[in-house]
Amino acid sequence: MIYPPINVLPSLSRLMKSAIGEGMTRKDHADVSNQLYACYAIGKDVQAMKAVVGEEALTSDDLLYLEFLQKFEKNFIAQGPYDNRTVYETLDIGWQLLRIFPKEMLKRIPQSTLAEFYPRESSARH
Repeated sequence: MIYPPINVLPSLSRLMKSAIGEGMTRKDHADVSNQLYACYAIGKDVQAMKAVVGEEALTSDDLLYLEFLQKFEKNFIAQGPYDNRTVYETLDIGWQLLRIFPKEMLKRIPQSTLAEFYPRESSARH
């Protein structure tokens, strides 16, 4: 269950792009956001497909998207009523989730950004 309750896919902010990026948040913000959104959308499609064909009919990539979907909802979207994390902590959680996938599957993130952020397990620098 997601808390606070939110329907993730139609909740994308069109105003976000004017308030993120280097100098405002972090230079990887837009790329991470786009990739997380894409992976979540694919994960929801795979979840629906699993309901029809069963898990045994899914590919190894499909299973990665299901793992991502579950962890994204639990660790990224769901937040306790007293949780207060920074945008930097949230971006780092996003990277932890994206590391579920091999780099080659992260098509919405430029190679230079992948080279800088994908290998890091946790980040203290912003």
